[in-house]
Amino acid sequence: VNERGQVIQYDRFYIHEIQDLIDIRNDYVNWVQQQVFGMLTDMPVTICTYPFVFDAQAKTTLLQTDAVMQMQMAVDQAHRQNLSSLFLPVFESVNPCLILMVRRDNIVGDAVEVLRKTKNVDYKKPLKVIFVGEEAVDVGGVRKEFFLLIMRELLDPKYGMFRYYEESRLIWFSDKTFEDSDLFHLIGVVCGLAIYNFTIVDLHFPLALYKKLLNKKPSLDDLKELMPDVGRGMQQLLDYPEDDIEEAFCLNFTITVENFGTTEIKELVPNGADIPVVKQNRQDFVDAYVDYIFNKSVASLFSAFHAGFHKVCGGKVLQLFQPSELQSMVIGNTNYDWKELEKNTEYKGEYWADHPTIKIFWEVFHQLPLEKKKQFLLFLTGSDRIPILGMKCLKLVIQPTGGGEGYLPVAHTCFNLLDLPKYTDKETLKSKLIQAIDHYEGFSLV
Repeated sequence: VNERGQVIQYDRFYIHEIQDLIDIRNDYVNWVQQQVFGMLTDMPVTICTYPFVFDAQAKTTLLQTDAVMQMQMAVDQAHRQNLSSLFLPVFESVNPCLILMVRRDNIVGDAVEVLRKTKNVDYKKPLKVIFVGEEAVDVGGVRKEFFLLIMRELLDPKYGMFRYYEESRLIWFSDKTFEDSDLFHLIGVVCGLAIYNFTIVDLHFPLALYKKLLNKKPSLDDLKELMPDVGRGMQQLLDYPEDDIEEAFCLNFTITVENFGTTEIKELVPNGADIPVVKQNRQDFVDAYVDYIFNKSVASLFSAFHAGFHKVCGGKVLQLFQPSELQSMVIGNTNYDWKELEKNTEYKGEYWADHPTIKIFWEVFHQLPLEKKKQFLLFLTGSDRIPILGMKCLKLVIQPTGGGEGYLPVAHTCFNLLDLPKYTDKETLKSKLIQAIDHYEGFSLV
């Protein structure tokens, strides 16, 4: 009932103590069995039947449980196949991990090629990334670097896959792209792999994407988020109190779109050009407009993205998520706690928490405005958002570096590692830190 009317914010239903009251992992296993075999008489009632009580921490536990179950099943199958191959040489030996071997200068092409040959069950395995010609062992940093690099590449305007909306700073599928569906399938797979491997990615889609992934319909609110001007105009149309809508707005059931420098009129319904918008059908017009933007105009592109995403995250666990919760799993959230960030930071070499340079670093950092702090996160981690479980899961490392106070701090993004020269003066440190943040354009990767 609440979902239909949104009377109460869904997070007001969270029971934050739930993990202390029940074994969530066991509850989820029982729930999955009920989904598969139906409710048997001796089966216990499962709290997963009422997912609205689970907060971010609990839902992350559920996702981890599902990921472990799926990955374990995939690994077990690989081990069984390997055992069979000892006696039946016709079976090929199988790796218990999903190995992505890519070249830096052809990361998209190589990823497409590897993933095209990958069996569905293999997507559930733990991901290991190897950059050709490099010896780095993937203990998480290489994998994070892969996600950073491939997202930056796929969002490059040269592919024309997505349209950027200046007012909202969000992206949506471009129906003018010349790229085939393979790349949209790939970005769906990458998003799914990021969730399953607990890596957040910097992807500025509106909430509508996550609604669609969960089979929920985008609404006027989603249009307002992506295209605020257009959304406000639609709301004004709905709120207009007079009867002369046809004369005041001069609209019919069409939409004008740009097509390589020319404008093109698309009909929202059959014979839409001949149907004026009046008081009686204005809601139908707004619904058709929203449907065109989020569904009709990008149907084939989103279908490829959806197929790629669900190839990885096709488990039953997604049924337990709200769209905004799924969004936080992909791109993190903005529940900043800067003191928690300081508390969890590790130090290397000569640095420790009370080292004079470290003390003035945190003094300077805490005095920065919010936007600069977010820029620092982007500079150091590749995203200005934090993991769904909060700052306690974001571990920074600061180490001293050679050179004098004339040098800038350097970020090694895939390891959340900051090389900080041994500044002795607060103003110098502030100036150099802001300079480094402001000049950050890409990823400084080890």
